[in-house]
Amino acid sequence: MEQRADLLEILDSIHPADLDYQEWVNVGMALKHEGYTAADWERWSQGDPARYHSGECFRKWGSFHGSSEPVTAGTIVQLAIDHGWKLECDPGRELNWDDEISREGVVVDSDWLEGKEIHEPAHWNPAQELIKYLETLFEAGEHVGYVTQSWEKTDEKGTRWLPSRGNWDRTAGQLVQELNRCNGDIGAVVGDYNPDAGAWIRFNPLNGKDCTNENVTDFRYALVESDDMELEKQNALIRELELPVAALVFSGKKSLHAIVRIEAADMREYKKRVEYLYSICKKNGLKLDTQNKNPSRLSRMPGVTRNGKKQFLVDTNIGKESWEEWVEWIESVNDDLPDPESLEAVWENLPELSECLIDGVLRKGHKMLIAGPSKAGKSFLQIELCISIAEGKPWLGWKCARGRVMYVNLELDRASCLHRFQDVYDALGWKPEHLDNIDIWNLRGKSVPMDKLAPKLIRRAAKKDYVAIIIDPIYKVITGDENSADQMANFCNQFDKVCTELGCAVIYCHHHSKGSQGGKKSMDRASGSGVFARDPDALLDLIELETTDALMKQEENKAICQVCIEWLNHYDGLIDGVSQDDMCSSVQMLDYCREKLKSLDFKALNVEVQKAVDRVKTMTAWRIEGTLREFPRFQPVNLWFDYPIHKGDESGALKDIQPEDERPAWQKGSVNNKKSAQSRKEDRKRALQEAVEGCNFGEVPTVKAVSEYLGISERTVRDRIKEHGGYTIKDGEVHKKVKKKSAGKTESPDIPAGE
Repeated sequence: MEQRADLLEILDSIHPADLDYQEWVNVGMALKHEGYTAADWERWSQGDPARYHSGECFRKWGSFHGSSEPVTAGTIVQLAIDHGWKLECDPGRELNWDDEISREGVVVDSDWLEGKEIHEPAHWNPAQELIKYLETLFEAGEHVGYVTQSWEKTDEKGTRWLPSRGNWDRTAGQLVQELNRCNGDIGAVVGDYNPDAGAWIRFNPLNGKDCTNENVTDFRYALVESDDMELEKQNALIRELELPVAALVFSGKKSLHAIVRIEAADMREYKKRVEYLYSICKKNGLKLDTQNKNPSRLSRMPGVTRNGKKQFLVDTNIGKESWEEWVEWIESVNDDLPDPESLEAVWENLPELSECLIDGVLRKGHKMLIAGPSKAGKSFLQIELCISIAEGKPWLGWKCARGRVMYVNLELDRASCLHRFQDVYDALGWKPEHLDNIDIWNLRGKSVPMDKLAPKLIRRAAKKDYVAIIIDPIYKVITGDENSADQMANFCNQFDKVCTELGCAVIYCHHHSKGSQGGKKSMDRASGSGVFARDPDALLDLIELETTDALMKQEENKAICQVCIEWLNHYDGLIDGVSQDDMCSSVQMLDYCREKLKSLDFKALNVEVQKAVDRVKTMTAWRIEGTLREFPRFQPVNLWFDYPIHKGDESGALKDIQPEDERPAWQKGSVNNKKSAQSRKEDRKRALQEAVEGCNFGEVPTVKAVSEYLGISERTVRDRIKEHGGYTIKDGEVHKKVKKKSAGKTESPDIPAGE
């Protein structure tokens, strides 16, 4: 409700009688876009009793269906500024609505501008006035529309002369020839006009068939006219703004008509350029008649009189030479960029560097991109980082400063997102002591492009003292073509705005491009334009490592040992009977547990062991490489994604693994062939061991039982026992081989595999 009250308060600073019809409609569109009601519009509109009609606002309201370029609250704010409203806010205080207010495009301070006088021509030659106008604006073969016939209208606004549809059958070249032969009698060429009304001319060429917008053949010019300012000030503003004016005409009454070069390719571009032109004029204090926007509009014809005053050419070809030159000048004059500073002046008093948020990786107020393929757990990685910052604990081995963080969730539904945070806390084994440091903004189904999201985010995050804002994922808010450098540069600039306005770090993730990534540099793996990788201050890039069967077997061994150790710790003193070496062997640990635990307890242990083995099979290995702007490059970080968290490779087993694309071709083939035979053998050994252990509860496992367990013949079981080497067969029973005694001593009999 605070937003509603503030915006309506701003609207109340505008008197509806001061707006033309289109501006009044724009107010209604903006109110509807921002979530207000027709009643709000109606209440304000009642301030103009001369134009107010009961129920009109509600009828109009139903016709507003939105568009790809909606009229927003910024329109109301700009109208208020144009009509004298001043933005009053303390430094650093955030606005209470979504749109940014900008002074961009303001190049003239109209309050300090001195007027520039207008002088009637000393030697009045009406035909030459019109000839110069035609030769300036038209090519010889282009049809010109003009009006000399008028009619009188009287209403609540008073009595005034209005133009008829006029003529459009002759070209500029034909008119010039006839004017040169008319001996100064314009009426003999264009027709007699009413000296009380004057005459009109269309400034864009027509096709000679009619005078509507559809008959315009070249969207070359637009009309700038103001009836609410002194002529001298109009003249000064038009010149100070350096509008690309082809012809400047005095209307014979109270305004100048500036025919401005627009040079649009079509009607769509014409509309955009006219809106930009009118916006710049308004921002600089030139109050315009907004009903003059259409390209077939009539303007005042020079060379005639109107109620005793001359309509004449004040000047031609003033200001910038083209539309492009003028736009470039406007944007360069008011670019809001800081002035260069002397290094000598600050050498002895350098500013303090921002504090580190992630030690050796990222500073507060900077940007970081996490890039990687799908299934890398990027979202979990960002949640882990979010929790690490909130709790002030290390993230993947990097020390994090404690602080408040906002997690912008664009992908998950609210419940799933909240459960993920709890799951990650549980998997990390951390007590949630600083949950008040984490704010989650759930925007699934409500996300908007980043240029729209940034001001909304800034408003909500103001005064919250966030040290980081994490946005996941950015593909939901990308504006423009992902492969366009200029469009993506503009997109990434939105992150700069957030960093600058809030003084916090912005962290976001992006996906890899399609295809293999191992042979690429880290900054070339992110999908789309290279701007993604080159814009942030820190880039962390994930690439998957291809594990071997031996490595995964090693991880299974560690997982089994860990389960056994945790299980034995539940029994007083039982763990004391295990040596350090045995704690590293899953076979020895299982044998010890089988010997010391009761049958039912051992069976329950095997269930946990199987869960651990299954979990290891789902683990994936990853390597993080970094490209940093503020710090030296770090050594690649190897880790396991053990759902739902990432764990560092403490054993160093992943250090020597090369991504597949970085290995030479001969090595790839050799490894693949070796892996094929080796993996089959390891699979057979592992299956046999699982079968023997699965059949050994209560009695010694038999060859037949193992055969049935594996679903293979007894002969094949015997072959596999021989291949395994760790078992022997006696009287149809499977026994585990024992180590031989020292020389000179007899061997102990084989121990049944089930004991």
